Amino acid sequence: MTDPTTTGRIGRTGRTGRTVEETTVPVRGGELAVSRWPGTGQPVIALHGITANGRSFAALAAALGEDTPLYAPDLRGRARSAALPGPYGLAAHTEDVLALLDHLGLERAVLVGHSMGAFVAALTAARHPDRIAGVVLVDGGVGFPAPEGTDIDELLEAVIGPAMRRLSMTFPDREAYRAFFREHPALGPHWNDDVQTYIDRDLVGREPELRSSCALEAVRADGADVLADPETLAAVRTAASAGVPTTLLWAERGMLDEPRGLYDEARLAAAGLGPGHGSGVTVRCVPGANHYSVILAPGATAAVRTALDALRTA
Repeated sequence: MTDPTTTGRIGRTGRTGRTVEETTVPVRGGELAVSRWPGTGQPVIALHGITANGRSFAALAAALGEDTPLYAPDLRGRARSAALPGPYGLAAHTEDVLALLDHLGLERAVLVGHSMGAFVAALTAARHPDRIAGVVLVDGGVGFPAPEGTDIDELLEAVIGPAMRRLSMTFPDREAYRAFFREHPALGPHWNDDVQTYIDRDLVGREPELRSSCALEAVRADGADVLADPETLAAVRTAASAGVPTTLLWAERGMLDEPRGLYDEARLAAAGLGPGHGSGVTVRCVPGANHYSVILAPGATAAVRTALDALRTA
């Protein structure tokens, strides 16, 4: 399959040993930027977290190997898709995913989503089960409704505080921005050239006032859906009920590498997921991984590959 909109080869990065290319896809209001790791087999679409970008999947691209094309868009309102206009929200990302599938000439595809991207993957599968061959949800996709009357900004600050605070900060140079992330207890220990490329992709503006590319309005809209939208919260069960093979991989450790992660067996059982619940969702823990290392560390990305391989050969 040839992609006529590939705009240039970015070369081999970090440890991946895989060539990554830039491509764009026409969507509502402009063009969606997509990182593409070429391959010869069945493509996988990768959807990133709430303040991340497509380059966060370089380690997964390496784990999947040369036989798997991986397409990872910068979601609307982030990185090189930051100029795409609202309205934002997960429904907008779902539309953009379908536009990507259509652009690539894919009738169906497997999706992998990390964090917020897992909710996008689940919602896309729930709304369009005929287009999605399977989904792997990586430390996301299963939500727990916020109490009525909860202030979304306050809850977002509680859940993703460092990421939210970053959006209002400025940095004098690139090295200062990198240093901010190197100090992150969950991400910093996994720093390498690929992580630096992912971090640098988010930076916009001019010295000495560099800042994150993420549109705060987009983050708020997406966060509100993840925390309070009934359709989004039910999407993983809706997709599984519609026959879309669905796997949830949850990280044992948390967003700051704390011992308790976003999920545990008790919380998932309360949500009707896990062994003996008949949800149709395969649930597995990734031992030792935290919310970030689950897509960065070799052992964790191998677990994601195993889940994807199981869906693609089913």
